[in-house]
Amino acid sequence: MPALRLSKIALVAAVALFALLVAFGNVTDYGSNLAFVQHVFMMDTIFPGSTIKYRAITSPALQRAGYAAIIAAEALTGILCAWGALRLWRLRRAPAHDFNRGKAVAIVGLTLGFLLWQVGFMTVGGEWFGMWMSSQWNGIESAFRFFITILGVLIYLALPDGEIEG
Repeated sequence: MPALRLSKIALVAAVALFALLVAFGNVTDYGSNLAFVQHVFMMDTIFPGSTIKYRAITSPALQRAGYAAIIAAEALTGILCAWGALRLWRLRRAPAHDFNRGKAVAIVGLTLGFLLWQVGFMTVGGEWFGMWMSSQWNGIESAFRFFITILGVLIYLALPDGEIEG
């Protein structure tokens, strides 16, 4: 088995593990992580004079719905990446055409993860809700690490694989 194929499979599996552990943590420590989402949505720790506070979501039902959507996206990212890694594992000795076509599920999972942390946290949380202004409830640095890692794996995985030599 070529090392590059095994490497790609391992990196997709690593993202799957990460996303599934994040989702698991959000479910098993629901209250702590809900508090993060609530404070970001309420915008109660952004700069006092900020004029964007009209964007705040104070409805507990909407906050919980937003949190549920985040957890669902994390879980789906993990499931798709795990499924994609398993699919690639099964195709590890297949012709290049088959292996390259087999990347689709992993690519979808990685793309969803990228969109969750880049769009969901960086764009919506960071810019729309002004999370960057909060010293206590600011997840931008973590989100950046997550989506850059996922983007790196996505780019690497998308590189076409050639035929197996020997």
